[in-house]
Amino acid sequence: MTEAQSIAGPAPDASGTVLARSTIIRKLSRDKGALISTIVIAIIFCCAIFAPILSPHDPYDNNLRNMLKPPIWAPGAVDGYLLGTDGQGRDILTRLLYGTRTTLVMGMLAVIAGGLIGATLGILAAYFRRLEGPIMRLVDILLSFPSILFGLAIAAVLGSGIVAITIALTVSAVPTIARITRGAALVQMQMEYITACRAIGMSDLRIMLRHLLPNCASTIFVYLTLQLGQTILLGAALSFIGLGAQPPTAELGTMAAEGRNFLFFAPHVSTIPSLVIFLIVLSFNVLGDALRDVLDPRLRQ
Repeated sequence: MTEAQSIAGPAPDASGTVLARSTIIRKLSRDKGALISTIVIAIIFCCAIFAPILSPHDPYDNNLRNMLKPPIWAPGAVDGYLLGTDGQGRDILTRLLYGTRTTLVMGMLAVIAGGLIGATLGILAAYFRRLEGPIMRLVDILLSFPSILFGLAIAAVLGSGIVAITIALTVSAVPTIARITRGAALVQMQMEYITACRAIGMSDLRIMLRHLLPNCASTIFVYLTLQLGQTILLGAALSFIGLGAQPPTAELGTMAAEGRNFLFFAPHVSTIPSLVIFLIVLSFNVLGDALRDVLDPRLRQ
């Protein structure tokens, strides 16, 4: 039993080695794209967290005398409004800070919840083969519907709003995460340490939580990083068509939608929040690709 325990102890990952955290950080620091993306993401999160402190105005304070004023660098700008004002005379910079917070919260809650549900389904499908059929058929059904249809269906049931769109984003994230987790778990199920764990009488729950899930964590984490950018983009798209945060709540997709009526004479109202969405999604995608290059054992060879 002692020999079996030594085999089952430090469960190896798919490459048979444990990648030190310092090694991951060092490799990521050599990737300029990953480094820049990390800095951008950190700045965006800081701006979102400290929005009440950084905001020069109230996000809901209307001033119709200053409506549709251009950014500070354009002719006709008004002092105190760095990025100009929207159709209600509200400060775009202030609403951008609060809108980024709303967008990030929706995206992160959806990815975390979807990741937990999807990872659980994937682990169960790989470990208990009798559950594989029902779980994967459910996943196939969810994958057969475009994500935006979940938003339409849930909005029809719950009504438009942040709660409804977060649920829709969560459901849309589950099936792909479940597939990714199942694939990674099936590889781990072929490893000798799983057989050793079973030989010493370790419970199924302990094997899944202490050995199987940790060794699938890198694959899941990489995909969640990529999924976060896509979820934020999908959430902004649903808000753009009116299914997400409702006015006057500041949210990037809603802000872009509010400015579409002024594109020809005040394009900054719509383009500035759209550029922020683009920057957030691009940063998460670049960081996710860099993490995949570092953590994927096939790419490390």
